[in-house]
Amino acid sequence: MSSIFEWFALALALSLDAFAVAAGAGCAVREIRPIHYVRLCSAFGFFQFAMPVIGWSLGAAVQGEIERWDHWIAFGLLAWIAWNLARSAVQGDNDAPPADPTAGRTLLVLALATSIDALAAGLSLALVGASVWGPSVLIGVICAVMTGSGLFLGQSIATARVLGRGAGFVGACALFGIGLKILFEHGVFG
Repeated sequence: MSSIFEWFALALALSLDAFAVAAGAGCAVREIRPIHYVRLCSAFGFFQFAMPVIGWSLGAAVQGEIERWDHWIAFGLLAWIAWNLARSAVQGDNDAPPADPTAGRTLLVLALATSIDALAAGLSLALVGASVWGPSVLIGVICAVMTGSGLFLGQSIATARVLGRGAGFVGACALFGIGLKILFEHGVFG
């Protein structure tokens, strides 16, 4: 993998889950402020940059173990966040702000869950003898942009009042759906 087009295609593919999770977060947060963009885009972009570097550094030694468990870890993390968002949406009253998925432990768990596949990408780069730095920087930047776009889309949907009080629940369903998609892509259901 050496062309910029291949790197861009990889970065875009790895960023799609982050985009969808950010859209779910945008639905869950009542009022998006610039700090939400900074936190989510920075965390997702950084993790998407760092995970290929870590995977590349590990090389082929742990590839089998990572590939065996990465999808289950991502699913578990996303399902846990989805459960908390759904519970907050169902139990919370309309005056209380919902839990902020762009802060604290939730932010770290989401950033980790959406970047596990980037770890495998880094392993692949090591196996073919490719440099990791160019692709990793591009992956991080593209992911940050896609995350911001997803957050904006989610907030636009939520503020259109199409979903009303159920916006947080829709965000939770989106996160759980992404987790199921990850399992499906790894052949768990077929």
